[in-house]
Amino acid sequence: QVQLVEFGGGLGQAGGSLRLSCAASGRTLSTFGMGWFRQAPGKEREFVASISQSGGSTYYADAVKGRFTISRDNAKNTVYLQMNTLHPEDTAVYYCAANFNGRAITISRRYDFWGQGTQVTVSS
Repeated sequence: QVQLVEFGGGLGQAGGSLRLSCAASGRTLSTFGMGWFRQAPGKEREFVASISQSGGSTYYADAVKGRFTISRDNAKNTVYLQMNTLHPEDTAVYYCAANFNGRAITISRRYDFWGQGTQVTVSS
């Protein structure tokens, strides 16, 4: 079992930056592929970014490509999402997730563990 907890959400300004962290307990994250997803009010959960167990592969949604960066520190059992040049449409609850197969997966149903989410609100 893996417990995931997201940190770093809050209020940001358009054009500004926020960094989300996802800390794990229960098991080491080094064998898991990790992802970030988000869900805005009235919308379905959508893929944001993912990273393989080694960090060698990453994928991004088109909406965040060039603005967001996913990274991981396996020694700290933590995954990060650096969000730059924020847009009001980035407002959502952000979730981190872990998958057993270690790959940078973009499909939410292929993830095995989920955090509770952290709210990100971007003002214009």
